[in-house]
Amino acid sequence: MWNGPATETSYNEQIQIVDSMITRRLSAIVLAPIDKKAMVGVVERAAKAGIPVVIFDSAIDTDLFVSQVATDNYAAGCVAADRVAQILGGKGRVVMVAVQPGAASTMAREQGFEDTIQKKHSGIQIVDKRYGMADFAKSRDVTENMLTAHPDLDGLFASNESSAVGAALALKARQGKVKMVGFDWSPTLLEDLKAGAIDSLVVQHPFEMGYRSVLAAVEKLNGRTPAKIQDLAPRLVTRENLADPEVQAQLNPNLKKYLD
Repeated sequence: MWNGPATETSYNEQIQIVDSMITRRLSAIVLAPIDKKAMVGVVERAAKAGIPVVIFDSAIDTDLFVSQVATDNYAAGCVAADRVAQILGGKGRVVMVAVQPGAASTMAREQGFEDTIQKKHSGIQIVDKRYGMADFAKSRDVTENMLTAHPDLDGLFASNESSAVGAALALKARQGKVKMVGFDWSPTLLEDLKAGAIDSLVVQHPFEMGYRSVLAAVEKLNGRTPAKIQDLAPRLVTRENLADPEVQAQLNPNLKKYLD
């Protein structure tokens, strides 16, 4: 079975979906939590009902899960910060287009970015941070507002796909000098990368995340014990390395191998 809420902010709908899976007594549940606190109750209910839960993509504030498979999101934020410092020559004013409070994965990225700027790149100043609430239009709006409030900006970090798409739209409309590092990828973001509207993207391996999550569930059902925490390394994608075979294999996995 596969199901999911209509939007990335609908945690009440996600709770209802998981509750229905518990009621149906599914053998295992693989879950990408929308909110690290809101989803705790339903995950613990599944565990108490004897249904193993594998968490993927974003962490949760309970340890009653079998395995967690996710990008090392804090490290990913550090990668983004180092890239921003590199392309700005170690000095400048930057803003952050964040995602939403409560989302563990993006919060970790944002914290990694902020900590690395503070500890390693004293010439870079983060002058603003606003939430796009996992929405393209809202992310564009908050980016436009920050560009207006800070006309002397040099750089921008957007911490997921929706924030990156929205921020890129705002930057292209202004046609200014602000250099952007985004997170995640999509056909739209890759086109913006090729065109130079985005300097670079820190990307995950969503296929590998899902693949390892299902393997972890099967391991548990077969009486074995999967690794509790499975962190996947982030990758920086630029125009220069976009054509590399390893990068292309990550961005465009061979689905036919598994679906035929």
